[in-house]
Amino acid sequence: MKLGFGMGYWGAGPNPDSQELVLEAERLGYDSIWTAEAYGSDALTPLAWYGSRTSKVRLGTSIIQMSARTPVATAMAAITMDHLSGGRFILGLGVSGPQVVEGWYGQSFAKPLARTREYLAIMRQVFARQGPVVFEGEHYPIPYVGGSGLPAPATNPEGEALGKALKPIVHPLRADIPIFMGAEGPKNVALAAEIADGWFPFLYAPEHEEYYREALAEGFARPGARRNQDSFEVAAPVAIAIDDDIEAAANRIRPFIALYVGGMGARGQNFHFDVVARMGFEAEAHKIQDLYLAGEKAEATASVPTELVEAMAMVGPVAKIREEKDRWTRSLATTLIVSGDATTIRTAAEIFL
Repeated sequence: MKLGFGMGYWGAGPNPDSQELVLEAERLGYDSIWTAEAYGSDALTPLAWYGSRTSKVRLGTSIIQMSARTPVATAMAAITMDHLSGGRFILGLGVSGPQVVEGWYGQSFAKPLARTREYLAIMRQVFARQGPVVFEGEHYPIPYVGGSGLPAPATNPEGEALGKALKPIVHPLRADIPIFMGAEGPKNVALAAEIADGWFPFLYAPEHEEYYREALAEGFARPGARRNQDSFEVAAPVAIAIDDDIEAAANRIRPFIALYVGGMGARGQNFHFDVVARMGFEAEAHKIQDLYLAGEKAEATASVPTELVEAMAMVGPVAKIREEKDRWTRSLATTLIVSGDATTIRTAAEIFL
């Protein structure tokens, strides 16, 4: 079992302790550090900034939102980060959800699986640098051909017809930079197993992973799959709250679960809600969502059952958390991405490393 330090995305501003925590994680033997983005801070800039003072930990994004950048822009950033870090970069990405994609980026969320497949195929062309990038895709045609693919300006719907196929000026440090995918639904998890090098589960609970195992097995069995179970990485974010009072510890995790199950998505289309429902907490998920969408956030948070918190997090006294080590080491996870203060990351290192 490896450990990663998850820095997440910023709230109102950056955590002033981030640099010290990154250095402490590296000193403790953590394998990786991870940054994220939603609709505020981006994932790449903090990772470069904080990672510049490290020498051993891998530097990953968990996750970059695909709609924020074209495939070649993401590939350019990955090549740049990989050079600057001496080959330590991991490109983690995901489709996000329709509320962010359509509400923040002003793009259609349609056909996320097909878009993901095209996105990764284009990036791998860029990394390989075997010739000019050419891709006849429905979503990302390169070069642009007027009248198909992405819309051209209304004043010139056919484009200039001057697009030239290009290959990157920079020679990638590695021709096959690892790509991890964030995925929650079975179809997307299977796609990750087929075309990616690793996977980020979310709201992950070891005792409720059987349908993930089935989805991964389906992806590994597809023709041309890049990996198998032995070579595929599973980097699972896990919340840790240390307190002699289990309920007090759980109360530190409840707002996070309530936010994602109740508020990060619409009624009828919330991937995080679906994860919890598949775990057997559908009635509880409905209650959390109903309260959250009604503006009763405190009530929604209070309605998150302790059983659900303990299924996907480690909460309570250190002795209790230590006793739960085996349920995580026996799981699909190859890396646990831990977030928190210095005490939390030290405790995780003592238990797992």
